Amino acid sequence: MYKSPLVLTLTLILSGCQLTATDTEDLASKEIEKQLNGASPSDVNDALMINAQYQQLAESDEPAPIFDDVWERIRYQLSIEVPQNRPVVTERNYYARHQAYLDRISKRAEPYLYFIVEEVEKREMPIEIALLPIVESAFDPFGYSHRSASGIWQFMPQTGERFNLKQNWWYDGRRDIVQSTRAALDYLSYLHKTLEGDWLNAIAAYNSGEGRLLRAIKKNRKKHLPTDFWSLDLPRETTAYVPKLLALSDLLKRQDEFGVKWQPIINAQVVEAVNVGSQIDLALAADMADISLTELYRLNPGFNRWATDPNGPHFLLLPSEKVEKFNNLLAKTDFKDRLRWQQYTVKRGDSLSVIANQFSTSSSAIKSLNKLSSNTIRVGQQLLVPLSDGEINSTHLPKAMRLAANKNSTKKVMHQVKSGDTLWDISREYDVTINELAKWNKLQKNAVLRLGQKLTVYQAGETKVAGVSNNRTITYKVRRGDSLARIAAKFNVTVKDIITWNDLAGQKYLQPGQKLKLKVNVRSA
Repeated sequence: MYKSPLVLTLTLILSGCQLTATDTEDLASKEIEKQLNGASPSDVNDALMINAQYQQLAESDEPAPIFDDVWERIRYQLSIEVPQNRPVVTERNYYARHQAYLDRISKRAEPYLYFIVEEVEKREMPIEIALLPIVESAFDPFGYSHRSASGIWQFMPQTGERFNLKQNWWYDGRRDIVQSTRAALDYLSYLHKTLEGDWLNAIAAYNSGEGRLLRAIKKNRKKHLPTDFWSLDLPRETTAYVPKLLALSDLLKRQDEFGVKWQPIINAQVVEAVNVGSQIDLALAADMADISLTELYRLNPGFNRWATDPNGPHFLLLPSEKVEKFNNLLAKTDFKDRLRWQQYTVKRGDSLSVIANQFSTSSSAIKSLNKLSSNTIRVGQQLLVPLSDGEINSTHLPKAMRLAANKNSTKKVMHQVKSGDTLWDISREYDVTINELAKWNKLQKNAVLRLGQKLTVYQAGETKVAGVSNNRTITYKVRRGDSLARIAAKFNVTVKDIITWNDLAGQKYLQPGQKLKLKVNVRSA
């Protein structure tokens, strides 16, 4: 095909790799000016078309803006169209009325959001996906539903297994920030592909399962109806689920218009995954990283116990500025010194499981620490048994972690509506969602409650966690008429114990107002 000299010249200029964008642009302009006088209208048109294409290429090569705030980074990339229909507007207005809730979201999301945004961008998924943990769990890593969904992405046990999230006595990958994010994005990518590239349908299927969406789509096709999300017959929870995500997107995009503020989250990597290489006592890890045990569990909510799983994963998420110090100390710490342990002599009738139960650990942990190749042990054999540090008790562990580790049972609570109560207030009080409250009590989400009305609330039962002590040291103020025997009976301790704890030997009488130290079991007292 013939090309005019002008077109050829422009083509060569535009494809020249060795010229900078500015040089190429200048050269192109000069060539156009030089050759336009003798050019035909067709040549002129071709030249202008190529020049326009060049301008587009030059513009597309501009670097993306740099943001200080992760929310701004998300806002810049929002791409899913938000219809201004009743479901979206209702959810948006609801969120807009609760600034304190949005503030809590930012505080909870602070350690995780940058990482999640990075992962979503790597997979070239809609950035709105990074907002999904708000809808699922309000970014609560210990979030747990009465249907056994857990973590910020609210994985059910079976779905977690399907996407390779390990779940055992030591560890629950559904709560692991890194692993659950990987699994959630894998699942959403699969749903997007299965549901013919429709992201809204994929997001809906994340809530109700792909089977439910496929049946709804099949039903519409039989009736020659559209198969987009808004046209499908889906469960009530799912029909509200997608509008919630779109409402949050709209509220983020137009925050000034709706008078809300998203508390800034630094747009930088603040945590890093460190490969520890072996089981480690989490209290020791916290000391080595120079952070509190509570902060360590907040960053690593997947761990159920006082130590990591002996069989892995062996990764810890730590603040970036603490990683170098942690790695230096870890390199100087032998594997056997990474656990609190004591020496134990095997007795007749012992087995690994018997010893493990006695010390609130597991057979695999004992095997790992002692490098045993089988479960066979002999009488008189010396074993190292991993121990929980005495300081790791319910005072030091976050309540959410203790609950999350023991979610096999739930308890039913009856709440009697007080003056001013709303479903929102009650959901915050019991750490459940409004949807859950409404479903348990067969109410609409905007239902007006009656004074004295009784509502059913399901909460996870809290049972004893290995390595978590129920013992407390309390200060008791002696009252008129008290005696050692009466106090001992009241707190389920012995008179001898009270005398020993308070150096009362030889003291005959207690004085009103006298303060006594008592070591009590909070469950039995």
